[in-house]
Amino acid sequence: MSTSPAPPTRFVVTAEDVGQRLDRRLTAHLPDRSRSEIQRWIDAGLVTVAGRPAKAGYKLELGDEVVAQPPPAVEATSLQPSPIPLAVLYEDDDLLVIDKPAGMVVHPAPGHQTDTLVNAVLYHCPDLEGVGGDRGRPGIVHRLDKETSGLIVVAKNDLAHRCLQAQFKARTVYKEYLALVEGRVTPASGKIVAPVGRHPTDRLRQAILAPSPVTGEPRGRPAVTEYHVQGYYTARVHDATGRGHFSLVRAILHTGRTHQIRIHFAWRKHPIVGDALYGYRHLRLPAPRQLLHAHRLRFSLPTSGKEREFVAPLPPDFQAVLDQLAGDDAA
Repeated sequence: MSTSPAPPTRFVVTAEDVGQRLDRRLTAHLPDRSRSEIQRWIDAGLVTVAGRPAKAGYKLELGDEVVAQPPPAVEATSLQPSPIPLAVLYEDDDLLVIDKPAGMVVHPAPGHQTDTLVNAVLYHCPDLEGVGGDRGRPGIVHRLDKETSGLIVVAKNDLAHRCLQAQFKARTVYKEYLALVEGRVTPASGKIVAPVGRHPTDRLRQAILAPSPVTGEPRGRPAVTEYHVQGYYTARVHDATGRGHFSLVRAILHTGRTHQIRIHFAWRKHPIVGDALYGYRHLRLPAPRQLLHAHRLRFSLPTSGKEREFVAPLPPDFQAVLDQLAGDDAA
């Protein structure tokens, strides 16, 4: 698998562009790229204004120099179908609904160039290549982290891709996850409302960003996670500090920020069990990976408009950890 570096795009803001959003102007400047792709570049810090990273909603000012450095693109001809088994829960002429296993990367990227979900889907559906206009992510409408298991939908044609993307953008897709987190979450139901953005010094992490100390303007993008505790659990060895206590939570995404559930619960001092990026340095409960599972997905089918709901049961590795714990009827 090879990648081809792309030259940076540069332009200086003229009078006719003043006041436009950065993401919209850059999308117009690069018509072969989708706005969602441009927003991913911005979130990754690959777009600067006057030499500094900027937000997607930044309003352009006269004379601003905008520089966009696209990530290395996976060459379309290098995407190879792989006969990797897929748990396909639903398929029609427009889409696939797949129960992705933990450990599988969704699309090829530097460091993960083979054995991805895209490679597997290309083998299952050879006509997928090119769908959606993103050469390295054909058919991909949304994504899951490598270590997150569960439901993901893949479009099989451009019309379906646009329809599904529109539903995700309008936040009409119901997305429910199950997560095992550290400690006893109280209250048992609620919402976590905190803006999420790229960590100021660690580009691999997201963070809860406080308002600007200078202007008072919010930083990061609005993020809302609704949750309901499904059960409290206790390890065989625990103490009064909360060590050894756990909560199984049902998390409903009202927004879809990168790492949203992981960073929201870590911010509340209830990191997801097994989360090496946001959790505790020393695991308090042996876990094969971060115990986060995309459990339920509901959306309208592109052609018929009929609403459908799909459910993926807890995978065996997640269930095995729960089986090690003692349930608490107080939940």
